[in-house]
Amino acid sequence: MKVRIFDDKRSLGAAAAAAGAEKLRAAIARKGAAAIILATGASQFEMLSSLLAEPGINWNAVSIFHLDEYIGLPVDHPAGFRRYLWERFVSKLPVPPAAFYPVDGSAADPERECERLGKILAEHPVDVAFIGIGENGHIAFNDPPADFETEKPYLIITLDEKCRRQQLGEGWFPSLDDVPKRAISMGVRRILKSAAIINTVPDRRKAEAVKGALEGEVTNLCPASILRTHADVTTFLDRGSASLLERTHA
Repeated sequence: MKVRIFDDKRSLGAAAAAAGAEKLRAAIARKGAAAIILATGASQFEMLSSLLAEPGINWNAVSIFHLDEYIGLPVDHPAGFRRYLWERFVSKLPVPPAAFYPVDGSAADPERECERLGKILAEHPVDVAFIGIGENGHIAFNDPPADFETEKPYLIITLDEKCRRQQLGEGWFPSLDDVPKRAISMGVRRILKSAAIINTVPDRRKAEAVKGALEGEVTNLCPASILRTHADVTTFLDRGSASLLERTHA
């Protein structure tokens, strides 16, 4: 894993976007099309804004997936990730993408929704996954102890309290009781099948999780640690999120 550390979130986000855009342009040049996965949450604001400004990307050739969505939230809920990605990214692209495949958390049958998305994803090898790490070390909504074995591309997750408190702390919900307890999430092994992973992790509140992911043992108790087994991962940190690291990372 490559690790790059920046002074602030803005420069971190710009660098992460530039690195991902380079890989995305190369994939389009090589194949004529590409697929990406996008994360959501406060940690991705600067990266997504910078990715929109990256030149030379034929977005008409890009299919967009996202990592996860709460079960039971309507599409127009302000905390929903479908709405987040549409308002902050997809609707702002200079041209429409080849496709946008949102996770329907309000589907009547979440298991069937997982199956539907899995079939679509199987037809689109992912060139770049833009992800982050949660305060509890999760990737997507794979909270500890994460399932490192399942091959299911999407699965139903019961969210742990630390994860739900993070969503509350970021201001997405008025109270903990309002934070859903279940979500649809892309599975760990499916994320790892992405050709390249751009891991954007700002803020001091992520420092403990970052330390576990980069310097602890590879364990499902810190799901992000599994990223160290992937051949092409770059993690972008700021001074706050890197503050507990004891080794020099490059």
